[in-house]
Amino acid sequence: MITKKVALHVAKPVVLIAEELSPATLDALGPDFEVRHCDGANRPELLAALAAGVDAVLIRSATKMDQEAITAAKGLKVIARAGVGLDNVEIPAATAAGVMVVNAPTSNIVSAAELAIGLLLASARFISPAHAALRNNKWARSKYTGAELFEKTLGIVGFGRIGQLVAARMQAFGMSVVAYDPYLQPARAAQLGVRLVALDELLSVSDFITIHLPKTKETANLIGVDALKKVKPSVRIINAARGGVLDEAALYEAIVEGRVAGAGLDVFSTEPCTDSPLFTLDQVVATPHLGASTDEAQERAGIAVALSVRKALAGELVPDAVNVKGGVIHEDVRPALALVEKLAGVLVGLAGEVPVSIDVQVSGEIAAHDCSILAISSLRGALTALGAEDVTYVNAPGIAAQRGLVSTVSTDVVSHGHRNLLTLNAALANGVKITVSGTLMGIRQVQKIVAIDDYDLDLVPTEHLLFMRYTDRPGVIGKVGNTLGESSINIAGMQVARSHQGGEALMALTVDSPVPSDVVEHLATITGADLARSVTLGA
Repeated sequence: MITKKVALHVAKPVVLIAEELSPATLDALGPDFEVRHCDGANRPELLAALAAGVDAVLIRSATKMDQEAITAAKGLKVIARAGVGLDNVEIPAATAAGVMVVNAPTSNIVSAAELAIGLLLASARFISPAHAALRNNKWARSKYTGAELFEKTLGIVGFGRIGQLVAARMQAFGMSVVAYDPYLQPARAAQLGVRLVALDELLSVSDFITIHLPKTKETANLIGVDALKKVKPSVRIINAARGGVLDEAALYEAIVEGRVAGAGLDVFSTEPCTDSPLFTLDQVVATPHLGASTDEAQERAGIAVALSVRKALAGELVPDAVNVKGGVIHEDVRPALALVEKLAGVLVGLAGEVPVSIDVQVSGEIAAHDCSILAISSLRGALTALGAEDVTYVNAPGIAAQRGLVSTVSTDVVSHGHRNLLTLNAALANGVKITVSGTLMGIRQVQKIVAIDDYDLDLVPTEHLLFMRYTDRPGVIGKVGNTLGESSINIAGMQVARSHQGGEALMALTVDSPVPSDVVEHLATITGADLARSVTLGA
């Protein structure tokens, strides 16, 4: 007899690369994905590539992932922007579709800081027009007398990661640094040798001003007509952050009128920009949004988002996901995610309806970390148990809100009886409350259900469970066993917890297959159970 070995073909997840990325990006993705390419700036080509079915799409700034593109993308799970800005991604549409959005928030901070410094130096010393004059055979040495940085004051508007890098480097030039940032603590600035001041004071004392703010409703034209009336006429202003924070029309007027000495610009309110009146001025040095345009930054960005895509498609949470609440997840908290989902599934199975609220109480060592992500875990578990499809950590809060379900997390570093204890308290619309507790045991972090309401258990949350609450009396276990046996349902494990002999008892069974509803109803009848529920959990 001749037998043939049949190789099973398992389709690889599809990653669409819509713009040119560094070779290191492909290396970071590895061999576990089918990689496709398209020109993301070509709209019909992009939509066709997305409609063919992709799991993730990697983009830079030229590809627009809006509602239309997200709707066209069959099976899309991740949009990865190899860079910082997300102006070209419609995040609310992605969130509603359950698509995770990730970027590389720290990939270009050094490159952006260095370009801002380059523009500052070029503006101070008229490097661009002096170079252009030489190319035109002119030796205009006396025309381009500049200014030193030594012992001058640098004002940094927005003192985040890039602003702080600029400060450290310019202090080496002998500059004193002041900064405006309403969200930074003065103590942090003091540690860096920088004085936090109000914006008006920064405008009035600075010899150079560099902007490092995102563009928002609050920051649009922040450095505008009024602000430019408060600066020294010798000031030079640098913007390598986002166009629109600096009012370009007001800047042009201020330079022409001699109220501002010069500017260095890498970003503009409308891009691409090739015809600004600012480009006609010798006092202005400009570049076409080159802040992240270094080989090193592009490589870092590509590697970062490739690793995020790998994590996301493996079912892991990605700390840099911009539309997943909960922040960075500590490694000690991660094992609790799946357990909380299962505890929530048990809650919903016992309730038989959508709870109004679920409070996740975290006790023990992991309570010292940020556990807020467990609120979403409980929502995802509850919604999945209720039959909702394609529930992710991205869209779970929105779906839950539509169903009138909210979740909260409370913590206590003290835990009695367990190293860590996770207790989910559900409130139903009729005022009934249900509690399910679980823990992770030992080095292997084995999942256990340790209590339901006031009943102590030691139960592994397997895929198929059966719960019954009844009055304790002889013969019930036999009836349950016989009924399940007659229905060809194998019992893997059984526990009975009771308040006292002859009192109320809770039977919990792990079984090898689902218990049909008619069998559950029969069990309730023959045992007199006031609660009988079959619960199926995800893997």
